[in-house]
Parts: sequence; C-alpha cells; structure tokens
Amino acid sequence: MIERLTKKSRKAPKFIYGDISDSLVLCSNNVYYTGMTKYKANNNVVYSCKYHVIWCTKYRRKLVVGEVEAKLKEIVRGVCNENLCELFEIECDGDHVHLLVEVDPQHGIHKLVKSMKGRSSRVLRQEFKELTTKVPTLWTNSYFVSSVGGAPLSEIKKYIQNQKVSQR
Repeated sequence: MIERLTKKSRKAPKFIYGDISDSLVLCSNNVYYTGMTKYKANNNVVYSCKYHVIWCTKYRRKLVVGEVEAKLKEIVRGVCNENLCELFEIECDGDHVHLLVEVDPQHGIHKLVKSMKGRSSRVLRQEFKELTTKVPTLWTNSYFVSSVGGAPLSEIKKYIQNQKVSQR
C-alpha cells in the first residue's frame, strides 16, 4: 500500500528544521521514500543510518573459518533481528568480520556491536571448545565503524563480499 502523507494522516514525526513530510511517501509499515532514498521510522525519528563495521579476533588469529564462520553469521543475524536492525551484508576472513548494517539512531551502533560481539563470543566459545584454548577472549575490545553516507549500497556490498577473496 502506497500512501502520500498529508498533514492530517501524517505518520512520520514532525521535523524541527523544516517540514519534508510532503515529499515522504509511505510504502509499508515504518518505511518511507523520498525520491530513491529509503528511510525507516520509529515513533519520533525518521532515519537512514547505515554503517560499515569491522572487528578482529584477539591476536588476529584465524579462528573464524568453516563451522565457526557459519555459526557466527547465524548469531549476528539473530542479534540484528532482535534489535530491529537491518543486516545487508556480512563476510568473515578468518581473523576479522565485515558488516553492512542499518541501525536505529536511538538504539545506537555501539549497543549493537557490543551485543553482537558479546553474544557471539559466549556462544561460539561454548559450542567450539578449541576457541577457549587458543585465545583468552575471542574478540579484541575495539572495532572500526564508518557511516556509509551517500555511497551506493551495491558498491559497499561488493567491497565487503570481495574482502574474503582479496585477502587470499
């Protein structure tokens, strides 16, 4: 169902700096478009916050391979679903993980990364006992995050998909 927002039927929040709601088009529950740009909304924020996130294993050990990699991807997808975040792409290269994810700004990228790293470390170390003997903790306590900005998502996805290929 596509519906143009009017002042009476507006479902998007009011904006402090001008009113762009006349150009917003509601396409489904809490998803808006203005031109070709897709926005999401919660009760009081319309947003498009996409991030490229990278984190590494402790001592850059190549531990995220095979079954560990498959389980990690499953865990990350689960955490994203629970936090109502959209995961566009995930790729692992033995010693680090690349993500392209969209996060509600009220939840915050830090909370999401903290949840993903914490849960994945706990679950993976319980399921794969060899991870507990090789390193004291699975992940370093740092990570890289960069907003995607206006870059085309298709290009960012290609870059992340090629990380595994280019590192070999």
